[in-house]
Amino acid sequence: MSKKRSDRAIVDGWVALDKPVGLTSTQAVSRLKRIYNAQKAGHAGTLDPLASGILPVAFGEATKTVPFVQDGEKAYRFTVLWGVETDTDDSDGRMTRESAARPARAAVEALLPQFTGEILQTPPQFSAIKIAGERAYDIAREGEQVDLKPRAVRIDSLTLIEASPDEATFIMECGKGAYVRALARDLGRTLGCLGHVTALRRTRVGPFAEEDAYTLDEIENENMAGEALLSVEAGLAELPCVVVDRDTAARLRRGGSVILRGRDAPHEGVVYAACGGVPVAFGEIVQGALAPARVFNLPF
Repeated sequence: MSKKRSDRAIVDGWVALDKPVGLTSTQAVSRLKRIYNAQKAGHAGTLDPLASGILPVAFGEATKTVPFVQDGEKAYRFTVLWGVETDTDDSDGRMTRESAARPARAAVEALLPQFTGEILQTPPQFSAIKIAGERAYDIAREGEQVDLKPRAVRIDSLTLIEASPDEATFIMECGKGAYVRALARDLGRTLGCLGHVTALRRTRVGPFAEEDAYTLDEIENENMAGEALLSVEAGLAELPCVVVDRDTAARLRRGGSVILRGRDAPHEGVVYAACGGVPVAFGEIVQGALAPARVFNLPF
């Protein structure tokens, strides 16, 4: 019996979606996949339903570049309400502890250097981290205590931009794996007042920023689907590019390594090769040779 051919389209590229509050990342990707009638789609970095902002969505060949976007620097703007801690570390959760204490602005600002740089952070109980094959949030929803170990994360900058007796708003730049909810929880505990996130917006993920973003309404109802779709190469923007000719491109696509020659050829590290402005492959340069880790099936 022959397999039914999919009626979905071949779509390759990236969309920097401005995800609204209330949707899961999976739901947002499903909406976009339907709008573009795309065969294959995925996202680079989960956003909680409470959060809004940049959710980079990859289609087709662009899904091969997802790891590079996920590893890029993130930027957030978020608000912490003092005096209450919840089991999810945000306002979607159940209150677990309460405090009448409130921090002075000067005390909050004085604490921020302690949470900047390489720090140890215990992820929230309700997180997507896997424990023995199960997601932590699935275990937590069953009422069980989740045993999550502290791990090293990088906070590049943390700035207080607004403050009142009951809440504070921050902007933060960080590396992969840092949780805003965990940071809010730890700030509240260290200040002795407790706290949880009430508003969270991601403003950048790797090469994608707010100025690149489109809302679902703009894409679906304002006929901006074509304008919103960026190239596959957009996901490789933070990698060095090596320009190759058609013969070299063909060799890379067959899985063969090539010697990079010329004055400007990189000597080491991960790069991507392009021919005629089209990505061909990416991989690591070892002793002057580029061995493709993945190749792209795009016309050039």
